[in-house]
Amino acid sequence: MRIAIYGRVFNDPAVLPYIQLVFNNLHQNNVEIYIHHQLHNYLKGNLDTSNCKVLHNNDEIRGFIDLFITLGGDGTLLDMVSVIGDSGIPIIGINFGRLGFLASVNKSDIANAINAVVNKKFTLESRELLSIDSDSEIFGKDNFALNDITIHKRDDSAMITTHVFLNEEFLNSYWGDGIIISTSTGSTAYSLSCGGPIIFPQSNSVVLTPIAPHNLNVRPIVLPDTCTLSFEVELRSSNYLITCDSRTAIIDKTIRFKVKKANFRLNLIRLDNESYLSTLRKKLLWGLDARNY
Repeated sequence: MRIAIYGRVFNDPAVLPYIQLVFNNLHQNNVEIYIHHQLHNYLKGNLDTSNCKVLHNNDEIRGFIDLFITLGGDGTLLDMVSVIGDSGIPIIGINFGRLGFLASVNKSDIANAINAVVNKKFTLESRELLSIDSDSEIFGKDNFALNDITIHKRDDSAMITTHVFLNEEFLNSYWGDGIIISTSTGSTAYSLSCGGPIIFPQSNSVVLTPIAPHNLNVRPIVLPDTCTLSFEVELRSSNYLITCDSRTAIIDKTIRFKVKKANFRLNLIRLDNESYLSTLRKKLLWGLDARNY
């Protein structure tokens, strides 16, 4: 079994023993370990990686790597999406961060999680993604997002007006700081903090959530994932920000683009002792009331 490990550069050396624990458990299960070159460069001189192989960006992973493990928080797992792309390789995250909604494995459960993964005691959740379509190729080939695509004003600019079209028909004009186009997976992320609803992953929906809208009667709207959204942005300055998960670009206000469901999905590993509802309750303290305990 070939398992690849991905992680960012860690500022806290306290995570090194947990990374070593990951390697030890994988070795004990006779796993062939591949370390993404970014993580490998960080670990050199900190941990012994002599029994591991290095995975470079130009290496072919489709049909070769069996699954990916990310070490970090939800942001690290989102970074990994652009590495996996449309290969269909399953992914599981070990949480070294704070919330850990997507990277749901706690540091204390590393041994049990790896044992479950190696013995295939898990299910795969197929998560939809969004893609950006524009003539300017804003993000190149990495034009897809697992959580959300966001239009946002620059820090030094006044509010912007975003004209939104649903399947070429005018939907609404939003005055404010911007707008979030979220998948059901991303409904518990930025969209939630701006007042958007929690959407169950199998709902086949996207959420349009305004950011600090100037109109008090403007509310988030849930749309079918079969729709195509088009955007025109008006603003005083010459450009604004657009994000695709953790990637950000500055684009000219003349650029027009569309957002729709990507033509592939991400396979997220869910261990047999986990469920989406239990994650909601545990990670978001959803519905927590002291009177129930």
